[in-house]
Order: sequence, then structure tokens, then C-alpha cells
Amino acid sequence: MTTGIIFISVIFMLIGLAVQSKLKSKFSEYSKEGTISNLSGQEVAQKMLRDNGIFDVHVVSVEGSLTDHYNPMNKTVNLSRDVYDGRSIAAAAVAAHECGHAVQHATAYSMLMLRSKIVPMVQVSSTLSQWIIMAGIGFMGFGGGNPTVLLIGIILFAITTLFSVITLPVEFDASERAVKWLSSANITNDYEKEKAKDALKWAALTYVVAALASIAMLVQYILIYQNRSRD
Repeated sequence: MTTGIIFISVIFMLIGLAVQSKLKSKFSEYSKEGTISNLSGQEVAQKMLRDNGIFDVHVVSVEGSLTDHYNPMNKTVNLSRDVYDGRSIAAAAVAAHECGHAVQHATAYSMLMLRSKIVPMVQVSSTLSQWIIMAGIGFMGFGGGNPTVLLIGIILFAITTLFSVITLPVEFDASERAVKWLSSANITNDYEKEKAKDALKWAALTYVVAALASIAMLVQYILIYQNRSRD
């Protein structure tokens, strides 16, 4: 069974790397194409927030590449330098997507609220689950192997898996809001809209791969537990 865990980990790691590579390629391509509005990522974000009646969220620049995110704690849309200053399809798509999360927050979108509620549990489970599972399995001599300990680890890991699954509708909804607004606000024309949609699709696929990998690992752990419980 431990061989199965390693196999699943390697398979999804390779799939994840392939998706990440494709994502970077798409963003590199669309970063070279401008939009009809010629607005920077910062300007796109500020306009989308205003258009949705949101005036208490700040748009800030952060270091790194593809580090863009919305922080509900301090209400900031954080854009990487290339997106913040960029006047491309990619910059507009990312800026609008992150503002999509701000709109979700402002309108109390149910799946985002649910995800936010389980964040404290996920912070604990993601740190402890793997160590407890390793102890429960007795993997590579770590721990003596105990079905009860393994079950505790599985329950903790299931919380992390649930978080990954809940993240999917949150991300897809933010992208859908972004693409619709980019078109309705005349930030992009029809051609540019399809490019923005494609870029966000590949970004969303990274979350799909992570969720599938987590589900596959959870199933594998449950099978191990069932076998150990019969012994």
C-alpha cells in the first residue's frame, strides 16, 4: 500500500508540473497581447471594485510571479508586479479574477464563506496530518504503526481534502465573474475575452489537480486503514 502512495504522489506531481508549465506558457503568451482598453492591472482592479460598489478594498503590488491573491483579512487585492503594471490580456484577467474574490466576499458568496470558516482547522490539519498518518502506518520506521493513530490522521487529512474541493467552485466562480465583467465593462473585446478565459482556465486547472491528488491520497489512506483494521 505504501508503494501505492508513492505512485500516486509521483503521478500527480508530474501532472501538476505539466499544468504549471502550460499555465506559465499561456500567461507568457497573453502577457504580450494588449487589451482594447489599454488599462493596467491596477486600473482594471480598481474599476472592477468600483463597478461592484466596493470601496473598502485596496489594490496593492506584491513581489513574485503568479503570487496574486485576495486577502479577506485586510481586504486587499494583491497583484504581482507584472500584473499590477501590465497592460495585457493576462494582467487584466488576473486582476479581474482576484477582484472576483473581493466581490464574493462583499456579497457573502456561500462557498467562500464556508471555506473561510474551515481555514483554522485546515491550518492545523495540514501541519499534523501527514506526520500522524506516517506514525499510524509505521512508514519507513516512523512510529510503530497503529490503526487508531492512522484513523486520526485520515480525519485530519480529510479536512484538508474538503478544503481543496470547496476551493474549486470558489475559483471557478471568481473566473466566471471576471470574464463576464471584462466583456461588459469593455475592458476586452470578444477576441481578448476568449484569451482571458483560456488563461484563467489553466489557472483553475492547478486547483483541480490539487483536489484530485488529495482525494486519491485520501482513498489510499482509507484502504490502508481498512486492511490494518482487519489484521
